[in-house]
Amino acid sequence: MTLPDLFASRSSRMKASEIRELLKLLDQPDIISFAGGIPDPALFPHEAFREAYATILSGPSANVALQYQVSEGYLPLRQWIAGEMGKLGVPCDEGNIFITSGSQQGLDYLGKLFLSPRDTALVTWPTYLGALQAFNAYEPHYERFNPTGGNMTPAAYRTVASQAGGRSKFIYLVPDFANPSGETLSRSEREGVLDLAAELDIAVIEDAPYQALRYSGKTVPPIMALDCARSGGIEKARTIYCGSFSKVLAPGLRVGWVCAPRAVIEKLVLAKQASDLHSPSINQLAIHHVAQTSYADQIAKCRTVYGARRDAILQALRSAMPRGAEWTEPEGGMFIWMTLPEHIDTVSLLARSIEEARVAFVPGHAFFADGSGRNSLRMSFTLADERAVTQGVPRFGELLAKVL
Repeated sequence: MTLPDLFASRSSRMKASEIRELLKLLDQPDIISFAGGIPDPALFPHEAFREAYATILSGPSANVALQYQVSEGYLPLRQWIAGEMGKLGVPCDEGNIFITSGSQQGLDYLGKLFLSPRDTALVTWPTYLGALQAFNAYEPHYERFNPTGGNMTPAAYRTVASQAGGRSKFIYLVPDFANPSGETLSRSEREGVLDLAAELDIAVIEDAPYQALRYSGKTVPPIMALDCARSGGIEKARTIYCGSFSKVLAPGLRVGWVCAPRAVIEKLVLAKQASDLHSPSINQLAIHHVAQTSYADQIAKCRTVYGARRDAILQALRSAMPRGAEWTEPEGGMFIWMTLPEHIDTVSLLARSIEEARVAFVPGHAFFADGSGRNSLRMSFTLADERAVTQGVPRFGELLAKVL
């Protein structure tokens, strides 16, 4: 008998992140990587954080920063977030805000809270890989949800969930500049999400880490804002909003949040107490300090830089890609989704691309709950410098011309 023989059955559903593995390629200087969906560290507000930590540790707040914190999170930060949610059309207060160690932890806690083994989670095809990893530990059944139409009837969803051995619990989606597709749902599509959730009487998990990163097009209200308007307020809403400071301020501090009805927040607090007690106090204070002084300017800077990189990559793709390659043109976020003819396997293509073109991307099948989508891939443009545009895209296009 070895220790792995004692592992719980759910451990078999824990898989390594292909994206985490691909990030190791960034250490090879000759690789042009479109793989990791990470912010450009050159844009981090370094001076603002240096000043924040110095101020916090040299003043009366030092003891607060180094002490245990309430599990809900640092109160002034929660109040600030509640104010920002109000600007998005979600009237709420600090009692509706819960601080997490990145929004990824929020997804894990929500999976723990809602999913019993064999319950059904409705997810997009493709969907965020990290969400699948978070939910997998709770042994759900996944069913395809298409926010643009063509879904099963509510009765059919109920039947499939019953046959899987449980019931449908929530719809999970990234409505703004989705990871991995880059697509954004229209207002009518968001209303349709709420219509289906109401008919099935299930929750909606709105994952919104890229919401602030819009470079073109018109802003669309969050699903939670539409839900609050139609239900009469956040306490009657079925939507749970997951936000993050990682994409705009600093991913390394691991500060995210959940905005939800109090009944949900109370249970998430219990999960936090059993897990890590609270997110690091000093990081919460630093995020609050920088958010108060620099958040709007930081968003503007990210929009300017990433928007220009998106435009450059899209123009390069139009010039360099052979016939047969199709891709999304996102209005914001970090990602472009490419679909190739069905006979192409992007896992094999990646190995060849690294060897011949020295270009990396993420194969698409990792984003599908059933492992399909092997002819698709994800490209991130947040680190796409001039070399990526003038050398990486053309070299990848030349490789594709050989295989399509």
